[in-house]
Amino acid sequence: MCEPKKVGILGLGCYLPDKVLTNKEIEKIVDTTDEWITTRTGIKERRIARGDETTSDMATEAAKRALADAKLKAEDIDLIIVATITPDMFFPATACLVQQKIGARQVPAFDISVACSGFIYGIAIANQFIKSGTYKHALVVAAEKLSSITDWQDRSTCVLFGDGAGAAVLGPVEKGGILSVYLGANGSQGELIKLPAGGSKIPASHKSVDDRLHFIKMSGTELFKHAVKIMADAAREVTSPLGLTAADISLVIPHQANMRILSAVAKRMGLTEDKIYFNIAKYGNMSAASSAVALVEAVQEGRIKKGDKILLDAFGGGLTWGAMVIEW
Repeated sequence: MCEPKKVGILGLGCYLPDKVLTNKEIEKIVDTTDEWITTRTGIKERRIARGDETTSDMATEAAKRALADAKLKAEDIDLIIVATITPDMFFPATACLVQQKIGARQVPAFDISVACSGFIYGIAIANQFIKSGTYKHALVVAAEKLSSITDWQDRSTCVLFGDGAGAAVLGPVEKGGILSVYLGANGSQGELIKLPAGGSKIPASHKSVDDRLHFIKMSGTELFKHAVKIMADAAREVTSPLGLTAADISLVIPHQANMRILSAVAKRMGLTEDKIYFNIAKYGNMSAASSAVALVEAVQEGRIKKGDKILLDAFGGGLTWGAMVIEW
């Protein structure tokens, strides 16, 4: 029997829109202050896509950069997965639009919708296809235009979200690569963060628009409590089968949800904050794209070196969560 292939990340890329929306500018939109936002979230600014800039546009640019980093062409890709909760439209899948825009072959292309856990879920799915020998190279993109579903009249949520995209090209590697994956979900708590209308339960209507049901609704306090516990537990679940502890991890790259959440997770894991990568101050919460962009920037900044073991850890709507250990 052939030994399963080792799968690793061959290339990375990200894209952030040009427009920067600062806390000072948000002060002019809703009743809040820079000090209030910074103290409670750690966010100072976020990127906002142009009105004519779609999720697939951002995903395409990130994908092209990841392909260039991997020194591969679009025609080398055998599978395309896009993680997003803000697709261009319900169908066709944003992954199909990306396939066309990058000039890929007619390979399988599909979206996954698991909110902030999307990048980890996408890599986990691609990992299985490559390990089994079904495909050789996969493109996983996490892209979000959260500004399109943000209620700019709700000061409790509009300060949190931003737009962006990150991408990874996966393929077989000689050593290291993806060592362990842990995924989970709890649909009984799906009400804690949701987009109520637009689907078959509440189709778009004058009433649904008037009632502002096409925007993110969130129970922040409850989510905070769940996020801290679940992310810390997920880190233990993904490292223990490898005989590793948090101390063996060179860098933790968590979903950038809220600085207070991340600090609490670090404390539960027994880690100092210098072993955790943060970019939330610059970008806010970009849902699935947060982990992807953070990974790209950590590599670009030299925070990850050959042989390092890194931990991706995310928690999002669904509720969903995922963690992954990768040896670089």
